[in-house]
Amino acid sequence: LAMDYLVTNWTQENKRLLQMALQSWMFSPLERWGVTSWTEVMESKVQDILAEDDKERRSTLWAKAKTAFAKYEHVKATSILEMALWKRKME
Repeated sequence: LAMDYLVTNWTQENKRLLQMALQSWMFSPLERWGVTSWTEVMESKVQDILAEDDKERRSTLWAKAKTAFAKYEHVKATSILEMALWKRKME
């Protein structure tokens, strides 16, 4: 993936590109969902990634951030499904 490349090939330009990519891929959906606490957790994880100079540590932090975001996506999808089923039951 492009973001994996940016994380492992660290330059100031790649750092800026990663930050912009994460804004649209990760933070925009979280903000649309209205989950402030999730947004704050992910912002903290991303700041740790952006501040890390060690390639292996940065890659580990990146893997953890992707896992956390996938969990949030799963929870959101489950909530939407539950709401749809509840609505159908009410009809």
